[in-house]
Amino acid sequence: MAEDVVDLCAALLRFDTTNRGGGTSAGERDAAEFVAGHLESVGVPARVLEPAPRRSNVLARVPGDDPSLPALLVQAHLDVVPADPAEWSVPPFAGVERDGYLWGRGAVDMKDMVAMVLAVLGAWSREGRRPRRDIVLAFVADEEDRGEHGAHWLVEHQRDHFAGVTAAISESGGYSYRVGPRRLYPIGTAERGTSHLRLTARGRAGHGSRRNTDNAVVHLLGALGRLAALEHPVRLTPAVRAFLERTGEALGVAVDLSDVDGTLARLGPAAALAESTVRNSTTPTVLRAGYKVNVIPGTASADVDVRTLPGTVDELLASVDAVLGEHVTREVLEDLPPVQAPLDSPWFDAMADALRAEDPEAVVVPYCMGGGTDAKAFSRLGIDCYGFAPLALPEGYDYRAMAHGVDERVPVDGLRFGVRVLDRFLSS
Repeated sequence: MAEDVVDLCAALLRFDTTNRGGGTSAGERDAAEFVAGHLESVGVPARVLEPAPRRSNVLARVPGDDPSLPALLVQAHLDVVPADPAEWSVPPFAGVERDGYLWGRGAVDMKDMVAMVLAVLGAWSREGRRPRRDIVLAFVADEEDRGEHGAHWLVEHQRDHFAGVTAAISESGGYSYRVGPRRLYPIGTAERGTSHLRLTARGRAGHGSRRNTDNAVVHLLGALGRLAALEHPVRLTPAVRAFLERTGEALGVAVDLSDVDGTLARLGPAAALAESTVRNSTTPTVLRAGYKVNVIPGTASADVDVRTLPGTVDELLASVDAVLGEHVTREVLEDLPPVQAPLDSPWFDAMADALRAEDPEAVVVPYCMGGGTDAKAFSRLGIDCYGFAPLALPEGYDYRAMAHGVDERVPVDGLRFGVRVLDRFLSS
C-alpha cells in the first residue's frame, strides 16, 4: 500500500466521489474502502458505515499513551463537487502530477487532508510511535451537500464514537498566505452560520397583455431590490477582531476598530481573509416564476443564501423581514448556527507551535470562515472545531480559487510540509 503522501493523494483523486446535491451522488464507497484498507494496513481498525447505498463514512480511533488526556477528532470529507472535464487542462479525476502540483477535483477540498492524515499514521506505524492522546478519525460523506449521509448522520447515530473528544480539526485553515514578505497562517476558529431562505411572492394570475397591479414577479423583484440595498452593519466577532489586531500588528498596519472598512483597505491582500466576515450577508441565488411568456403567474419565489455571524441571527432575520413587503413571505430552508471555538487555548497554541516549528517566520492568526463545514455538525456534541489542514503554498498560487474551481491542484511540497506539521500537532 502506498505510503508517500503524494501517492496517497493521487490515488484518492482518482476516485470519482462527485456529489451533485439533492441526494444525487457518485458515492464515496470506493474512496472509503481505500481509506479503511490503508488504516487496517497500518494497524488501525476501521469501520465503513453507509446510511444509504454507496454513501460511505469511515470511523476509526488511534489509542493514545495517556487515556486521561482529552481526545482529538480529525474529520475530513471524501466527497467533491462536480467538475466539467471540458473546462479543465487535465482530466479532473486522473490524479495527474505536473509542474510540482497534483491536479484533480478534491486536491484541496479536501482529499489532501485525508492523504496527509494517512501518511502520518503510516509513519507512526513504521516507527512504532503512538500519540499522547486518543486520535478519533471520521472520513465522511456528503459534506458538499447537507451532510445527511455524513457528519450530521454520524452525530445522530454514532455519538459513542466521539466519546471523550473535546476538540476537532478539519478544512480551511493552517495554510500559508503571503502578504508581501510575510507569511500568514490563518487558523479557523469560527465560521458564519447558514440560514438559507426561500422568499415567496403572491399576486393575481392573469393574461400578460392586461394591466395587473398585483403581479407576483414584480412583488418579488421589489423585495429582492430592497434586500440587495440592505447595508448590513459591521459586527466584530472575537475571531475577526483578533485577526484584524494580530494581522495589523504583523504587517505594521494601523488598526482602527471604529473604521473596519478603512482598516481592511490598509491590510491589502490580507483583507480577503476577513472582508466577508465582518458583516452578515444576504445573497439571492435562485429565481423561479412563470411557465409561459403571456401568463402572469400567481406566485414567484427566490432562494437566498444568508450567512450569519455569531450572536446576530435574530438581528439579521428582523432586517430581512422589514424589507419584504406585504406580498412576500419567507421560509427557512436550512438553519445551521454559527460556530465558535476559543481563540486562546492549548489547542490553538499547539497548532501555532507546530506551524512555527516548520516555518519559523510563520505569523499565525485566528480567522472566521465565511462559508460552512461539517464543524456545524460536530459542534453539536460540544466539540471545539478548528480549521487546520496545513499546507505551505508557493508565491502566486491562489489557494482560495482552488476549492470548487477549474484546474484545482495542490503543491506536492506543500503536502509534505502539511504531513510534518500534522505529525507534530497530532503527536503533541
